Amino acid sequence: MLHDPNRIYVFDTTLRDGEQVPGSQLTTPEKLIIAEALEALGVDVIEAGFPISSPGDFNSVVEISKLVKEPTVCALTRSIKGDIDRAAEALKYAKRPRIHTGIGSSDMHIKYKFNSTREAILERAVEAVKYAKSFVEDVEFYAEDAGRADNAYLARMIEAVIAAGATVVNIPDTNGYCLPEQYGAKINYLKEHVKNIDQAIISVHCHNDLGLATANSLAGLQNGARQVECTINGIGERAGNTSLEEVVMALKTHQSLGLHTQINTKQLYPLSTTVSRMMRMPVQPNKAIVGRNAFAHSSGIHQDGVLKHRENYEIINPEDVGIDQSEIILTARSGRHALKHHLERLGYTIERIDLDQVYQRFLELADVKKELKDDDLLQLMGHKTEESFKNGIAINALQVTTGDQEAPVATIKLGYNGEEYTATSAGNGPVSATIKAIEQITGKHVEIKEFNIHSIHGGSDDVSKVDMRVVYEDKSYMGYGFSTDIVRASANAYLDALNKFIVLETVNY
Repeated sequence: MLHDPNRIYVFDTTLRDGEQVPGSQLTTPEKLIIAEALEALGVDVIEAGFPISSPGDFNSVVEISKLVKEPTVCALTRSIKGDIDRAAEALKYAKRPRIHTGIGSSDMHIKYKFNSTREAILERAVEAVKYAKSFVEDVEFYAEDAGRADNAYLARMIEAVIAAGATVVNIPDTNGYCLPEQYGAKINYLKEHVKNIDQAIISVHCHNDLGLATANSLAGLQNGARQVECTINGIGERAGNTSLEEVVMALKTHQSLGLHTQINTKQLYPLSTTVSRMMRMPVQPNKAIVGRNAFAHSSGIHQDGVLKHRENYEIINPEDVGIDQSEIILTARSGRHALKHHLERLGYTIERIDLDQVYQRFLELADVKKELKDDDLLQLMGHKTEESFKNGIAINALQVTTGDQEAPVATIKLGYNGEEYTATSAGNGPVSATIKAIEQITGKHVEIKEFNIHSIHGGSDDVSKVDMRVVYEDKSYMGYGFSTDIVRASANAYLDALNKFIVLETVNY
């Protein structure tokens, strides 16, 4: 019945099983946004809801059925006629409708949930499938708690529901109980002992109570299952469901398995962030594939390896999942190679002796701030104006005088190409006076568009960081300064911007 025996069908239940997480309920308009994104992602089946559970769920299934064009739209039911009636009604607008019905298959459920017998449960399963089949051609049957079910009885149930018309048979590890080898063996057992198994697709639906949902799903697929039921970010009841992005990327990474999906993997990260935001479920930083740290490196050894050859420490190209690039996180554990990488990315060319000097200041700052961003590095390089710019203008001395009755006056000495130039100017404030004095020397009037002051750490020895955006000949340039003196930091930032576009062939003084 499969045109491509190695194609894995992706059944997404974010909007049904995923939404069962407390505090993560969605409105119908929000569900429509996610459903549309799931269609763009390329999922084969969208489980849109449990129509009998509430009017809102019913309405969501109706509206999703109207919206999506390519994926199958699925509605969940119990093995109860009223449930199935309601699902059939909700799916009437679906282009490819599927009713997903089922019942417990483990002795635990049969005895303690249904207070019934194996034979009675088997009869109810068959009746439910036959009834659902009277409404839609595509019927999926779930054998709840199949992970703990007796394999021989499970095989009898699966054979009976396929004979009754089930096109997909779902073998859920409802409580996340199985180990991968156990779950894989269970799927293999069904392949070998259900006579009509070739007339249906085996589906795996695994929960993450022991952290094994993805591993169990992959084991099931390796043993003959061809549909995987999962959620974005692995959200779901209790510890969650199989993570869609993990299974898809595992299959893509291990092409030797010969299994593939139709998922557009570059949509994974954008959809992950959408689901996280809408369902108010933050993604843990170390979450595989889409976590904030999934492609971040802070260890100096790892950073060096990644910079030399990405695949030293990355088995997935971040661009393949919709992330622009890896992150080399700068911390006190980072090495010179990582620092040099970021500085060159920001436009600096540093000789080794200069890098050693900057690296020592970097470590001191990293001990205070823990993690450094681009603006911190630029401020760090702005501190270099306290010493000299080999290829630019540097401050050799700065003196500012202020008084109650007179405007502030700044006298500045700038070094350039081995020469020193001096100018004095008054201004509305000490920073204004300093900038005007610099303009006298450079002969350039540069318009300051943005001017921001930040503090690196508190106390009497506060270190000021200044960033400013200047405009010269209709182009913008950013400058960064770093000093314990705010006027000096401002002058450093201004000169940092100038040094990015001004070469002083002649200097006024």
